[in-house]
Amino acid sequence: MTDTHTPTDAQSPEERGKLARRTVLAAGSVAVTAVGVGSAFAATAGTAAAVTGAGTEASPSASEGACYRLTSELVEGPYYIDADKLRQDVTEDQEGIPLHLTLKVIDAETCRPLRNAAVDIWHCNASGVYSGYQAVGSGGGGGGTPPSGAPTGTPTGTPTGPPPGGGGGHQEPTDDTRYLRGTWHTDRHGQVAFRTVFPGWYQGRCVHIHVKVHVDGEWTDAGYEGGHTCHTGQLFFDEKSVLLSAVVEPYASNTTTRTTLDEDTIYPGNGHAGGLLHLGYDRHHIARGVRAHLTLGVEPDETNNG
Repeated sequence: MTDTHTPTDAQSPEERGKLARRTVLAAGSVAVTAVGVGSAFAATAGTAAAVTGAGTEASPSASEGACYRLTSELVEGPYYIDADKLRQDVTEDQEGIPLHLTLKVIDAETCRPLRNAAVDIWHCNASGVYSGYQAVGSGGGGGGTPPSGAPTGTPTGTPTGPPPGGGGGHQEPTDDTRYLRGTWHTDRHGQVAFRTVFPGWYQGRCVHIHVKVHVDGEWTDAGYEGGHTCHTGQLFFDEKSVLLSAVVEPYASNTTTRTTLDEDTIYPGNGHAGGLLHLGYDRHHIARGVRAHLTLGVEPDETNNG
């Protein structure tokens, strides 16, 4: 079959010119289509990269499927106290760098915000002490002052008690203090904000904040009741921010050896999907305050108690 787009010797110069022009235009159309597909792919990939575990507020299209990674489930730690302080400002009398924390909670499968979910946060103060457990002091899950000197003799038997990383079983509170703890509800956009202070550190752990998300419960005068916990995680701070905070009082007075983010045994090492916060601050004046935010992708139908 003769290719009508290929000029032949029998055709006039004028006909050959028209056909050649159509061929160029056709090739140009293919090229434009290819560029368009490539651009669309790049845009889609860029969008996915931007929103995957990054806490951005991009709106997913119906064809994109799951647009956020599921946020890592981590251990609860021994110092959780069930929600009994419904408040956004959890600072009380604790000194430290002001921290404004904003979390957005979404269904990781549908990307829809979870409205009216209860979000708990709790963390240690600048000295590494948790409220409700002041008798434990700054020393991780095992409590007490870190031992000094090299161990002697050969260990025998099976280790007991929680590890110094803070991942052991729940401990009963030792006092009635509740600073740096609070629970509040998400709004219709799935967002909740807290005012607190930049956390300190204690033996065996990097700087972090604990978080839980509860759904399907009811808000009452007594607090949040019923439902189930769909997410238990931890929020982490990058090393740059921690190093800057460490030279500001009262953090500078914390003499406990600090565990870095990379050394921490709880942080899963997967960036924002693992709880690494987005931070904003003046690196020359971090003492003025830090703003932190993150999107938590959760499975609302699952139970994750940590």
